[in-house]
Amino acid sequence: MAVLSLFAAAILATPVQAQDTASTNAPTAPAKHKKHETLPFHGKLSSIDAAAMTLTVGERTFVITSTTKISKDGKPATLAEAVVGEPVSGAYKKGADGKLTATSVHLGGKGDGEKKHKKKTEPETGSSTNSVPN
Repeated sequence: MAVLSLFAAAILATPVQAQDTASTNAPTAPAKHKKHETLPFHGKLSSIDAAAMTLTVGERTFVITSTTKISKDGKPATLAEAVVGEPVSGAYKKGADGKLTATSVHLGGKGDGEKKHKKKTEPETGSSTNSVPN
C-alpha cells in the first residue's frame, strides 16, 4: 500500500514539473520597439545654428551629422538652405545621452511632391478602368 501511494504521488508530481520546465524554457516575446528605430518629426523650423549643426523644430533641437540626409523639394540640400518658419519634417534617433540626432530632414514640407504624385496616379487608375472591354 505504501509503495502504491508513493507511485501515485510520483505520477501526480511529474506533470507539474513538466509544466514548470516548459514555462521556464519558453522563448520570450521579442520587444515591440527597438531603441535604435527612427522616430518621425514635423513642424515649423524655429531656429538654425550652423556652427553647432543643429536645427530646432518647436521645442525639440535636432543634431545634424555628416550622415543626415537633407532634401528640399525632393532634391539634395544643405542646412544653409533651411529657412526659419518653413515647414520641416524628417526622422531622428534618440541617443543614450538624450540627444536627438536627425537621420533625415525634408525642408519645405511635403506639399508639392505629394500633389504631383497624386496627379500621376489618378489618370492611371482612370485609364485602366476605361480599357476594360464592355
